[in-house]
Amino acid sequence: MAEPESLRCSSVRNRGGVQRVEGKLRASVEKGDYYEAHQMYRTLFFRYMSQGKHAEARELMFNGALLFFSYNQQNSAADLSMLVLEVLEKSDTKVEDEILENLAKLFSLMDPNSPERVAFVSRALKWSTGGSGKLGHPKLHQLLAVILWKEQNYSESRYHFLHSSDGEGCAQMLVEYSSSRGYRSEVDMFVAQAVLQFLCLKNKSSASVVFSTYTEKHPSIERGPPFVQPLLNFIWFLLLAVEGGKLTVFTVLCEQYQPSLKRDPMYNEYLDRIGQLFFGVPPKQSPSYGGLLGNLLNSLMGSGEEDDGAEEAHEDSSPIELD
Repeated sequence: MAEPESLRCSSVRNRGGVQRVEGKLRASVEKGDYYEAHQMYRTLFFRYMSQGKHAEARELMFNGALLFFSYNQQNSAADLSMLVLEVLEKSDTKVEDEILENLAKLFSLMDPNSPERVAFVSRALKWSTGGSGKLGHPKLHQLLAVILWKEQNYSESRYHFLHSSDGEGCAQMLVEYSSSRGYRSEVDMFVAQAVLQFLCLKNKSSASVVFSTYTEKHPSIERGPPFVQPLLNFIWFLLLAVEGGKLTVFTVLCEQYQPSLKRDPMYNEYLDRIGQLFFGVPPKQSPSYGGLLGNLLNSLMGSGEEDDGAEEAHEDSSPIELD
């Protein structure tokens, strides 16, 4: 019993020490001594890291970043945010919801146009792969998607929703995206692309949820099925066919709806992949895709590395140029 008691006392002392240090640093920031305070944070970071005090280092850097953000010291705040990631990368910290929420909080406070934000989210997603999800933890993707949605950065929000498990949130974002930026004639294309991409990621559940929620909530879509728009009927039938797994049904469906599928040249590429995943269709014997198309397909289909392919993919994965 003595050892656990001693550990608790040590933890209390460490927490008290961190609080005293934070008090001094906060006083420096409040006086406007930003540079001095920033250097003090960095010095303490390396000291804690050399002593193996990873939790204390992470907590100090996280709170310090929040403090600098509150005084609009973006560069110092971003630097300490990167040090939060460095602790995670160099320690055996497990992926937990609280940590993912803290990372999302830091992301939300960064200047949306800063290069530091791009670097931060790339490293955060890479670290989070210690949990589930090859391209980043689904929970972190979901948190990032909501933040970007609030910023009305719909294309990047959609990318992160696709790698989350939040089909309902994705649908609600797409309704807003379509209503505010899209043409009335393209309301069906917004959800069609999302469903096809979810299926390419083998996420049948989110594909169904995004379709049912979008078609139910979009003000320009009459209640169905069946729907007025042929493309929506195709997607509805496709989701049923995926559940059944019969190749003949899939083949006939794609043939019958070719006029609708020709509205976007990517649709048949997605369907080739869906045929392989759910209906046993062998891959086409053709050269691998290059350029932007290749980056997009590699990102959606799970090949290639997250760092480069996915970042480029979500920049260029918009179904229609609307701006």
